[in-house]
Amino acid sequence: MLAVTDETFDDVVLASERPVLVDFRAASCRPCDAVDRVLAELEPEHGERVLFAKVDVEASPSCATRYGVLSIPTVILFERGKPRETLVGAKPRRRFERLLAGAG
Repeated sequence: MLAVTDETFDDVVLASERPVLVDFRAASCRPCDAVDRVLAELEPEHGERVLFAKVDVEASPSCATRYGVLSIPTVILFERGKPRETLVGAKPRRRFERLLAGAG
């Protein structure tokens, strides 16, 4: 999973030709670790068509503010530079699989 910052977000996420799944998280967040494990399992299966990225909201708060991230973990699927779908909180793997199935 690619680490993205306030400085690199536009170039990596918004300018991407393929969909980007962005995990807004923090190192101190235990539910974020659960989401991270699920996304790490899904990345090898979907990584060729969807870019997986993460933003540490403590180190890069501007990205979180810009997209209304008020609670972590929050996962946003971006397509063509626009947020398409948002999941807030730790969700089961099948919910992320449904999100990824509709990407692209």
